[in-house]
Amino acid sequence: MTKISKKDSVNHFFVDEAGDLALFSRSGRIIVGEQGNSKFFMVAVAHIPNPASANQLLSELREELLSDPYFSGVPSMQPASGKTARQFHAAKDVPEVRRDVFARLPILKTKVRIAIRRKHVLAAKGKSMFRHSNRKWNSAEIYADLVKRLFKDVLHKADRNRIIFAKHAKWGRREAMAQAIERAKTNFESKHGIASDKPTDIISAYPWEYGGLQVVDYYLWALQRMFERGEDRYFNIDKLRPAYRLIMDLDDTRNKDYGEWYSDDNPLTLKKIMPPAG
Repeated sequence: MTKISKKDSVNHFFVDEAGDLALFSRSGRIIVGEQGNSKFFMVAVAHIPNPASANQLLSELREELLSDPYFSGVPSMQPASGKTARQFHAAKDVPEVRRDVFARLPILKTKVRIAIRRKHVLAAKGKSMFRHSNRKWNSAEIYADLVKRLFKDVLHKADRNRIIFAKHAKWGRREAMAQAIERAKTNFESKHGIASDKPTDIISAYPWEYGGLQVVDYYLWALQRMFERGEDRYFNIDKLRPAYRLIMDLDDTRNKDYGEWYSDDNPLTLKKIMPPAG
């Protein structure tokens, strides 16, 4: 990592994912949508103008909640649990904690971009790929493709970029991330004729190390609930929803070959989402 000058403008991005890329059983049976297996895989990028503010806001909120007697008997609030006592995680936090986190997130002026793959589509393509070329899906390739799409037109806007992505133990991502970022820069420069070779630091970290990773987790969880469960009450929180700047449902090709994109020009609603297969 190179040293950042005080004169440089720096964009800070935080990357996380929801769902998984488990498509088949060991026997080759499609398991998408079965108990414990998601129907969607999502990657999100959150641009947070002031990451230090995110750290401070979440740390102060956590201290406030941990000192509240109301939560004294909640297992996830105990230090030994390694859950809310250490970091906010939307799927593991109790509803009262989740509500307080959501109420504070708009303060950070976050901008979120999310790319979505439908796993039934991936599984069908994977079956076809194996039949015709004896080749299997590579999870890193799918992940890298989504990262490339999310960063394709944002890496030229500051002197430097700092990308922190959530570390997961399941499979390696750093190399896939680095390759995807380079492809995003190259594609942007080829398309627009504008240099996008800004220095970019790529960091792998655990969510408790960066508040920004906890922020992107919350935004991602709200959208995942909407797609997986048809529950839109978190996504539709008035002050939260404007942070979603772009949502790409890449496998909803009912109207366009490249999928359905939601933004201010095409606001996402529950009724617009194509029902998942299975």
